[in-house]
Amino acid sequence: MTDLGPAGATAKNMAYPLDAWYVAAWDHEVGRREILARTIAGTPLALYRTEDGRPVALADACWHRLAPLSMGTLVGADGIQCPYHGLQFNSAGRCTHMPAQQTINPSAMVASYPVVERHRFVWVWPGDPMLADPSTIPDMFQMDSPDWAGDGRTIDVQANYQLVLDNLMDLTHEEFVHSSSIGQDELSESDFVVTHDDRTVTVTRWMHDIDAPPFWLKNMRDKFPGFEGKVDRWQIIEFQAPSTIRIDVGVAKAGTGAPEGDRSQGVNGFVMNTISPVDERTALYFWAFMRNYRLDSQLITTQLREGVHGVFGEDEAMLTAQQKAIEANPGHEFYNLNIDAGGMWVRRIIQRMIEAERIVAAGTAVPEAVR
Repeated sequence: MTDLGPAGATAKNMAYPLDAWYVAAWDHEVGRREILARTIAGTPLALYRTEDGRPVALADACWHRLAPLSMGTLVGADGIQCPYHGLQFNSAGRCTHMPAQQTINPSAMVASYPVVERHRFVWVWPGDPMLADPSTIPDMFQMDSPDWAGDGRTIDVQANYQLVLDNLMDLTHEEFVHSSSIGQDELSESDFVVTHDDRTVTVTRWMHDIDAPPFWLKNMRDKFPGFEGKVDRWQIIEFQAPSTIRIDVGVAKAGTGAPEGDRSQGVNGFVMNTISPVDERTALYFWAFMRNYRLDSQLITTQLREGVHGVFGEDEAMLTAQQKAIEANPGHEFYNLNIDAGGMWVRRIIQRMIEAERIVAAGTAVPEAVR
């Protein structure tokens, strides 16, 4: 992959690509006969389902006087009615009814955005609808696989979405931000490997023959009651453009073959993260913790969800403070340490996507280095 140079990685770029799939909501948040208002990538949306259950995303502004359609009501099999003057639009965004007149203005439309329901989420494409390919939706198969169980929540982050990605791509911060739960000294002492292509970045870290931190010791004892002893711990972080990160995490009894692929003497989870920019200063952070052991235990599911929620609350406080500091120091550039290698590649990929859209919008050919 061609290097974009330092600016592609270190600049405090707060922008986001539009030609991409973002999660707008959990599937259960988009009700059968209700309307949900969400802003994704600077685009206000009215989300709802048709009578047959299909999710719809329309621009949340009526063609007539820009009244929010999310304040309206659902009509017919797939329509929505403006709350102000009663204009009705179908799921394709075309006006089907205008009160007090027989003729419908042919220009009366609102934007209808591509929507796909997958992995327990409703995904929306806010950019050019002709480019919306469902096959490029990030792979989060653990979310609805029968071999995995778990649950998650949404965090309303008062910070730019790329700061969340930075946070997730470098987990050495756990040693300092999460010292009472998942942090330990070995995180910054251990080596890691970074690999990448034009859409993904992977950071792999193994810690051998160490004490399990409190969070993982509890999980080992959930599966192996009374467990004591050293463990091998792993963190395999996978970024998928533009803003999804799966983190393969776990511990196993030391020396039982986990680094070689035998995790039977351990516990394995996937921290599933997908972050949708609201604007350049805020984001919606959808996360879940999925596990492949004790699948029938709702108690463990709830305990894990609440435990991870507490950990992520510490991240949220740090990200909010970081965003405020960025705004208070507009001329300050980021500096990079070795631990930032994964996050730097993420920023390069995002910057390349943004630059490609800008070039297309300007009507010029996209250089090979930006593709």
